[in-house]
Amino acid sequence: MNSGVTAERVYDALKRRLLSGDLLPGERLEPARFAAELTSSVTPVRDALNRLEGERLVETRASEGFHLPLVAEPMLRDLYQWNAALLRLVARSWRAAPHGTRANALPVDLGRAVPAFFALFAARSDNREHEAQIAAANDRLAIARVAEAATLDALEDELRGLAVAFDQDSLPGLLRSVDRYHRRRLIAAPKILRALYDPRPRQ
Repeated sequence: MNSGVTAERVYDALKRRLLSGDLLPGERLEPARFAAELTSSVTPVRDALNRLEGERLVETRASEGFHLPLVAEPMLRDLYQWNAALLRLVARSWRAAPHGTRANALPVDLGRAVPAFFALFAARSDNREHEAQIAAANDRLAIARVAEAATLDALEDELRGLAVAFDQDSLPGLLRSVDRYHRRRLIAAPKILRALYDPRPRQ
């Protein structure tokens, strides 16, 4: 197999694993273990972990190797507030909605539907930097969203309401819905954080 193909395969698989919520924040990431799981040598795993460190999804500690970042409540609140501010910034740069940029056909799986919904904000923008920043926000909030599913109720109804607002509401109405979404999480941040560190298997 081409080494470039191997590197991308390892990076994609490792990133999916880290964003799945299966590993606890602060957990040590052993390259040899992942290499065995991914039927790869250790080198592309280390390369992938270094790349993910650049994306702020992995951190290194002196003489302790790679770890998932620890998440504290102020950091989680900052991430939610950043996501809300970013969506407002992107939405205010929209021109007329391009054909097909609608939220009425999101993936059925909630874990895929939420990032897909927020990616629609970038799809309606002409600025490609918006796409990169929303993708980064989705990645950094991925494990928190796993914990949200164990903490908050009616998430599918909430997302359905956001999708209707995206497709049918005025921009001020949509932004009010987006603000409500994030306020709910800011209020629930302590509970979400507890669920994030809960080692029990998640559904």
